[in-house]
Amino acid sequence: MENQLAKSSEERTFQYQDSLPSLPVPSLEESLKKYLESVKPFANEEEYKKTEAIVQKFQNGIGEKLQQKLLERAKEKRNWLEDWWLNVAYLDVRIPSQLHVNFGGPASHIEHYWPPKEGTQLERGSISLWHILNYWQLLRKEKLPVHKVGNTPLDMHQFRMLFSTCKVPGITRDSVINYFRTESEGHCPSHIAVMCRGRVFVFDVMHEGCLMTPPEILRQLTYIQKKCHSEPDGPGVAALTSEERTRWAKAREYLISLNPENLTMLEKIQSSLLVFCLDDGSPHVTPEDYSQVATKVLTGDPTVRWGDKSYNLISFSNGVFGCNCDHAPYDAMVIVSISYYVDQKIFESEGRWTGSDKVRDIPLPEELVFTVDEKVLNDINQAKAQYFKQASDLQLLVYAFTSFGKKLTKKKKLHPDTFVQLALQLAYYRLHGRPGCCYETAMTRYFYHGRTETVRSCTVEAVRWCQSMQDPSTSLFEQQHRMLEAFAKHNKMMKDCSTGKGFDRHLLGLSLIAKEECLPVPELFTDPLFSRSGGGGNFVLSTSLIGYLRVQGVVVPMVHNGYGFFYHIRDDRRQEYTTEKRQPLQ
Repeated sequence: MENQLAKSSEERTFQYQDSLPSLPVPSLEESLKKYLESVKPFANEEEYKKTEAIVQKFQNGIGEKLQQKLLERAKEKRNWLEDWWLNVAYLDVRIPSQLHVNFGGPASHIEHYWPPKEGTQLERGSISLWHILNYWQLLRKEKLPVHKVGNTPLDMHQFRMLFSTCKVPGITRDSVINYFRTESEGHCPSHIAVMCRGRVFVFDVMHEGCLMTPPEILRQLTYIQKKCHSEPDGPGVAALTSEERTRWAKAREYLISLNPENLTMLEKIQSSLLVFCLDDGSPHVTPEDYSQVATKVLTGDPTVRWGDKSYNLISFSNGVFGCNCDHAPYDAMVIVSISYYVDQKIFESEGRWTGSDKVRDIPLPEELVFTVDEKVLNDINQAKAQYFKQASDLQLLVYAFTSFGKKLTKKKKLHPDTFVQLALQLAYYRLHGRPGCCYETAMTRYFYHGRTETVRSCTVEAVRWCQSMQDPSTSLFEQQHRMLEAFAKHNKMMKDCSTGKGFDRHLLGLSLIAKEECLPVPELFTDPLFSRSGGGGNFVLSTSLIGYLRVQGVVVPMVHNGYGFFYHIRDDRRQEYTTEKRQPLQ
């Protein structure tokens, strides 16, 4: 990271944006061929033949017309998927997004200089915030290194959405507002919001043109905490962001109608760099077991999180940290990048501030006191009740596997990520006695505003290997042969998906073209095998590699009785976050 920062003086963070290639539209024939392969593990012979006929009919009929329309759209837009994906995957979704869409994770500082310790919450918080604000300044000055694969630059647009970004609820569709500007683009908000015991405060992190120091930030946080601990709790307006989206939109409209100042205060939260959450919880955590703190990060007190913010930094009373982030504006690699940066800075400084303790004469934080009435308070109570009810349906376990890690798998010439994906398939097969349709994230950042594609890890080859592992009569040689076949298939799929040759987003585009043209839903998308194999967001296993760094992450499953599985792979260990959703949403 340091070497990259040194080199970055030659490059600006966003300088390659205009020269990135457009997102391609895959071949219809190739996408449908890959789709048919992906449904095989979930069909008997008769079901497969029926689906095969449906796919052939689609390819020779309406599919070709939809493909032409999609190609026309791609000529007009550098990323034909971008707006559609944002709407369909995030903004049109009506279920409560804080619990079911957001992602987050605990910080890894506990593994070196910041083990859990009461009384350190504010001091550590001020240092952590200072490092985060330095990262913000790197972004504003465009000095954050461009991510590359070899010499090929990747899209950096999502990094614009990390700070001063917020989702705003709508009756049928939400929107994302982004206030961030680079220095060359002009003024950018420079205040943060702090939430504590149902109350909200804001303060500017710049004073007389200079970033506040940790002692100065500590002064502000201490003022807020003392005030909140010596006075009654606030109404907890933030809990409304955890509601079902249309109910939150209506509650927000009503809140604004009570007093126009309420809108001004909402906009201050929306435009803030981030929300710093002072949480009274003191979750247990060790390097081998992050279960309790991960649960608190994902399902903790909704009155001290703004569920729609792109960045909630959570500070627990025992000096343990985490973050909770809205997924709409960006994908996990953005928060992985800043989390790694902050963790490295804390490690390098041994968790201490060694600069001046001088505190300038800085204005005290401003409290945002909303005008509320009985209806608003009832809405808040209802939001909290549904949030905790749905949170109780989640079970989260985070354990470290320490027998081996990346080093050994690479030594055996096996891709570490594919190793975990196949192990996951075998675990599901052994547990449930059947294949598990699986979503793994592939990044498409080679392309302009590229985000993700779906790798369907449950392949015919993976299932054959799982079956061989369960059959005592299968020789070790045969098991190994089938495993290597499954590895090769998965590695090829990941490469295809990352280079614009996946099929899930393509099929989504074709279905949305049909909808825009007011055509009947093609049979391809109503065929039972479409959803049984995971289509339409029905994957029983929702998985993602966080990376090969000491950064944690967690997300809830897509479906009830499904699993969310985030993991990172280090040289000598793996950390695995498994979330189970036990009940359907009401």
